[in-house]
Amino acid sequence: MTVVISIVLVLAALFLIVTILLQSSNARGLGAIAGEVTANMSKAKAASVDAKLALGTKIAAALFVVLSLVLWMIG
Repeated sequence: MTVVISIVLVLAALFLIVTILLQSSNARGLGAIAGEVTANMSKAKAASVDAKLALGTKIAAALFVVLSLVLWMIG
């Protein structure tokens, strides 16, 4: 049982890392200083992708915390 929970915990951690890295940054960085415009995707499409990534991050984080606590309680 511990092995299965550990495997799911690692998968949740990897999914959490991926979803966090794929989210777009709200900061403009140095591109704002130079006047760079980045409008590759429409705002509605970007918002829906960011919303899905944010939801996936929340689910993965909750799963990670719950599985960590369960693994701690078992061990």
